[in-house]
Amino acid sequence: MSILESSRVVHGAAEVRKAIDQLAIRIDLALHTADPVLVTVMQGGLYLAGQLLSKLRFPLTQASLQVSRYGDVTTGTGLRWIVPLNVDVSGRTVLLVDDVLDEGITLKAVVRNLLEAGAGRVLTAVLVRKAAARSAGETADFIGLESGTSYLFGCGMDCRGYWRNLPEIRALREPEQGS
Repeated sequence: MSILESSRVVHGAAEVRKAIDQLAIRIDLALHTADPVLVTVMQGGLYLAGQLLSKLRFPLTQASLQVSRYGDVTTGTGLRWIVPLNVDVSGRTVLLVDDVLDEGITLKAVVRNLLEAGAGRVLTAVLVRKAAARSAGETADFIGLESGTSYLFGCGMDCRGYWRNLPEIRALREPEQGS
């Protein structure tokens, strides 16, 4: 069975577009005078950052870094720093953009890293906040959509390295009892 056949749509493409439009409006209002650095957490944050960049109506510097907890598996492991931050953020406001806030481990580590690098303040934007984050009290400054606990893919999130390019967000179906 293919990945798509073993999944279900959680947030359709129109709902995702609307959520990103709303995120852009909120970010624009909050940061239009801040001269921010938009830092994308690669690979997952690329989709959201790309969508936001064309909607934000203020000057900004763009940067990226790459960390991973998943690799090619569907459960998180230890944080691996793959590509470090590529610009100086000293004294700057940083908007950190990522795909999903699950347990908050990656987001907390990257925020701490940016503050240690001298960022004046760090605000966070995620496309999806999952139930685990909500129950643990984890949040982001800008949240597009809420989701349950299923493994998600699409809109920057991958499933075993594939389907980041989907315009919708899908969840793997849970195996049936006794299967």
